[in-house]
Amino acid sequence: MTDVDIEVRVNGSPRRDSVPPRLTLADYLRVDCGLTGTHLGCEHGVCGACTVLLDGQAVRACLVFAVQADGAEVTTIEAMASDDGTLSPVQAAFRDHHGLQCGFCTPGFIVSATAFLEENPSPTDGEIREALSGNICRCTGYQGIIAAVKAAAATTPSTGE
Repeated sequence: MTDVDIEVRVNGSPRRDSVPPRLTLADYLRVDCGLTGTHLGCEHGVCGACTVLLDGQAVRACLVFAVQADGAEVTTIEAMASDDGTLSPVQAAFRDHHGLQCGFCTPGFIVSATAFLEENPSPTDGEIREALSGNICRCTGYQGIIAAVKAAAATTPSTGE
């Protein structure tokens, strides 16, 4: 198969690459871009470890082909902190509320929680659980994760909409 030329912004930086048509976005990010924070767990879209933002929407990078990201903005866990290294409110809350566990699932949870809190800045515990139900933590550390998202919501100013 012939490679396909794509142009994509990854974490704010423009990229032009020629990729195989069936290369997943996860593999593109990890191999071609060297961004290994996007983890591959199940490669079936079930675990959420590969969650990234595609034009601001949380997606499973193992289920999206890199060619589908042509012309889009992709944001990975590597771009969640500020340029000076200051953690985002979600990252800081995961650290402070023991939501990190072994760390394998953490990037997917942080990206998912960030997208969720953009849409719902004042969620209930039930809404948090529902929003994160597509992410799996094999360390069974959900209490810390839920507490972290709740704390991050409390530190994020609401727009009042």
